[in-house]
Amino acid sequence: MEQTIKPVFVVGGASLDTIVHVDAFPEAVAQTVWPNRSYKAVGSTGVGKALNLMALEVPVALHAVVGNDQEGQMIRQTLEQAGIGTLISETAAPTEQHVNLMAPNGERLSIFVQPPAREVTLDWFAINHALKTCSIAVINILDYTRPILHEAVRLGVPIWTDLHDYDGANPHHQAFIDAADVVFLASDNLPDYRQVMGQLLPQGKQLVVCTHGAAGATLANAAGEWLEQPVYPVDRIEDSNGAGDAFFSGFLYGHLRGLPERECLQLAAASGALCVSSTSLAAKSASRHALEDIVRRR
Repeated sequence: MEQTIKPVFVVGGASLDTIVHVDAFPEAVAQTVWPNRSYKAVGSTGVGKALNLMALEVPVALHAVVGNDQEGQMIRQTLEQAGIGTLISETAAPTEQHVNLMAPNGERLSIFVQPPAREVTLDWFAINHALKTCSIAVINILDYTRPILHEAVRLGVPIWTDLHDYDGANPHHQAFIDAADVVFLASDNLPDYRQVMGQLLPQGKQLVVCTHGAAGATLANAAGEWLEQPVYPVDRIEDSNGAGDAFFSGFLYGHLRGLPERECLQLAAASGALCVSSTSLAAKSASRHALEDIVRRR
């Protein structure tokens, strides 16, 4: 990656998660569930994207919201150790926390035990500087990011967003859809995901990418082209947390290099494969050379 590239500004999404691996999701009856293993890890979509982009040598600035607590300190330390430039807004509320139950096939049941803060005081001087000096703003679908979204639109900054498990109708997502140049989403709640992708493109989107977990991903662009990308198989799924963010980051890495969309999808799939083979949001082995090697071997 060229050192002169402007940074990506990732806005929103940091949590401290308890990851619990179980043989199967429990039924909705009173019971005791014994885990195969469990551990705490920094999580959420902003941190996942920032860590993976940094591993691929893409300069990153991350805006995150944390509380003045032990969980917030763990997030700060993780980002600092990764060398990620951070703009932290500290709140009086506790840091966002999840409990993620993980099935052997990689499926996740996520319980928000501490929701994200809604009232956030923003440092607009720092945020405006980050927006004006970035190549792309990746703005995640949190309520507190909406003013930053509006400012990015006003400044004419290219915007990418990730709708996650959008159902095609939830009004919470509409402002992010309206503002974005590139949209990622998952097909979990979209039986007819192609129809939804086809509806998004005429709304001024350059690209729409829909992921399907183990079934791969589909890309549609403004030129009317549709591309399919299978997953790259792995020997063992260690932890699927962050796989979508790794996929997103691998694609964005290719895009910043000016690669064709087909090659961006391949790098994205390689990044996702590395992620699920690790217990970290960004695999320790993640690098641009590792991604290129996976693609080359396939």
